[in-house]
Amino acid sequence: MRAPSFLRLCLVLIAALWASVASADRIKDLASVAGVRSNQLVGYGLVVGLSGTGDGDLGITLQSLQSMVSRFGMVAEQDALDGVNAAAVIVTADLPAFVKPGQELDVTVSTLGSAESLRGGTLLMTPLLGVDGETYAIAQGNLVVGGLGVSGEDGSSLTVNVPTVGRVPQGATVERMVENPFITGEYLVLNLHRADFSTAANVAEAINVVFGGETAVPIDASSIRVLAPTDPSQKVSFASLIEQVEVQPAAPPAQVIVNSRTGTVVIGGNVSVTPAVITHGSLTVRIREDAQVTPTSETIINDNTIINTPAAPIITPDTGLIVDEPEARAFLFDPGVNLSDVVDAINAIGATPSDLVAILEALKVAGALRAQLIII
Repeated sequence: MRAPSFLRLCLVLIAALWASVASADRIKDLASVAGVRSNQLVGYGLVVGLSGTGDGDLGITLQSLQSMVSRFGMVAEQDALDGVNAAAVIVTADLPAFVKPGQELDVTVSTLGSAESLRGGTLLMTPLLGVDGETYAIAQGNLVVGGLGVSGEDGSSLTVNVPTVGRVPQGATVERMVENPFITGEYLVLNLHRADFSTAANVAEAINVVFGGETAVPIDASSIRVLAPTDPSQKVSFASLIEQVEVQPAAPPAQVIVNSRTGTVVIGGNVSVTPAVITHGSLTVRIREDAQVTPTSETIINDNTIINTPAAPIITPDTGLIVDEPEARAFLFDPGVNLSDVVDAINAIGATPSDLVAILEALKVAGALRAQLIII
């Protein structure tokens, strides 16, 4: 792509941006450029200078101390070392895209052994490796620890936050750059944050309207291939202009997300129900066992004397059966009713979250719910 034509396209794009609809989304917010990502780095290191909160006699820490002092021409037996003021740690960092040698990174330091706190410690020179085993950065520096821990002689202790994890701001220096296909590639590939065939087609169409021809071609539901200038300086400007193109994204799929623990219901767009009748009622049966006691007496005549004495009572069982069946609440929904109307009607009767989930599941099984039901 020649420079004059590229500048002319820039002017066309600027005019199109001013005339775009305000409700549209930028491609920058919908997609990312393939290959422009961060890389994870990890390393094993040693923190020294702790105030008695280190690993103690942990074997891996003593071995690391012995290896460190041997680099300076000193010979030390492992049994003669004490790791109470040192800790073996794992160091992690993210290497952003396009970072060059000499730039600095923040690193996170986490204990590997039995150290109680890293407060006041210093991280010694630690190589940070990529997934290929190569060294991409070197970390060293004083730790910043947000947590603390204290203990008493009686065994009581108090821990605030996490004292076994710290950070070294700008504690790593980049030593090697990761090769990125952005500069050398013939195309820019845009990856949508949310895969959607309609949105991918809309993005390609919006780019072609501004730049003309077959500049952008949708590859699948997630990716759009865009023909880019070969000159690296123009490619950066071209990518900047592509990010500012506004696109009307397609409507998301019809989904209903239900949190059964909290009763939260999130209803996406285009969710509706087919004609359906919902009945939600309850039946309560209570059984009460009781007995009727009838006292009796026995008459004895002795020497013209009448004596009435109590006799065994007569016990008559009395069983009570109570059926409590509240009037069932029924809802009839016409075609095209939104699910929000269904939920409002269910909430109006005071249904519990579990009742709501049960009703939505029944609608889904019956085929009346025209949406994907996701329960978390």
